[in-house]
Amino acid sequence: MAGGPRMAERTAAPLAEVPASGAVAPLRDGRRIVVKVGSSLVTNEGRGLDEQAISQWGAQIAELRALGKEVVMVSSGAVAEGMKRLGWARRPSAMHELQAAAAVGQMGLAQVYETCFRAHGLGTAQVLLTHEDLADRKRYLNARSTLLALLALGVVPIINENDTVVTDEIKFGDNDTLGALVANLIDADALVILTDQSGLFTADPRRDPQARLLERVVAGDPALEAMAGGAGSSIGRGGMITKVLAARRAASSGAHTVVASGREAQVLVRLARGESIGTQFIAQTPRMAARKQWLADHLQLRGSVRLDAGAARALVAGGRSLLPIGVTEVSGDFERGEAVAIRDPEGREIARGLINYSSSETRLIMRRPSSEIESILGFIEEPELVHRDNLVLR
Repeated sequence: MAGGPRMAERTAAPLAEVPASGAVAPLRDGRRIVVKVGSSLVTNEGRGLDEQAISQWGAQIAELRALGKEVVMVSSGAVAEGMKRLGWARRPSAMHELQAAAAVGQMGLAQVYETCFRAHGLGTAQVLLTHEDLADRKRYLNARSTLLALLALGVVPIINENDTVVTDEIKFGDNDTLGALVANLIDADALVILTDQSGLFTADPRRDPQARLLERVVAGDPALEAMAGGAGSSIGRGGMITKVLAARRAASSGAHTVVASGREAQVLVRLARGESIGTQFIAQTPRMAARKQWLADHLQLRGSVRLDAGAARALVAGGRSLLPIGVTEVSGDFERGEAVAIRDPEGREIARGLINYSSSETRLIMRRPSSEIESILGFIEEPELVHRDNLVLR
């Protein structure tokens, strides 16, 4: 692997590479893309925010948008920029000092992204997340709804970990992991991790002249973790191992991952044209199939809603979202974002999904059209009770 004498020189298990005949083009074929950029790229190796590089990414994302693609960015760099603004030569170890640096640096990071992207006709929005935001179902659904709304408005979300409030217990640990979690959150087709390395190599090319770049591998292959240093190695934070593990996490929801050099000219545009750059980590499960499996098998049901015949038919035969007007009965005690069973008039479970309103709110708006939700509740989260993307038929 490029960029590290710490990397293991030999794989511990046979590696399954994907032949060219089985290749995919994640950015060319995908519509929703998460792009993660590392601190070394954003801050020009710690010398301050690299406005030229950020502007170039803005230009490339504008081209991707013209191709009909939605792009979310996960950007490192806040702590490094804060250190520069505070005049600190060394990265502090105390949590409160790191948080202070992040708070200062976020101001500059947001300002530069807004200025550079605006020059290419792109609006931006700063989104700060913690692990708790994605572990709690209600906050997960809120974060998802916000990001999807921003994309629908044509805005590019710029996401970072909320370093000003996190503690050791809730930190993501690295923005590679955050990128994968965001890919899961918004049902992305692909995750692109831009780094200062060309991709994953069979060995350190600076030490081994026989080392070669792995162009296509299966995400989640245990041999990759051994090659990248092993889960318990000293590489653990910020090295290639975090990218390998992020690719495995993204693949769990059906997203392919590309790890490539962020200094490669026009890397995002070339990937979108189908060019093979860096290392592709191929997901083995289709995106929607992975999400449906998660909805079907991995959520504890908190209650149920019963439908009239028309609503049940719209769900099963029409592939529609569930609207409150079709609900005749609510059972259980649940909160927004929790999983509920959806039953037909006879009480048979026909689907399950993540609900947009609590049980008490659902009882108030059931049998009523979506246009009346705001007048009844005083607010409106979504017009749907359960959106079809958060619903799986049984």
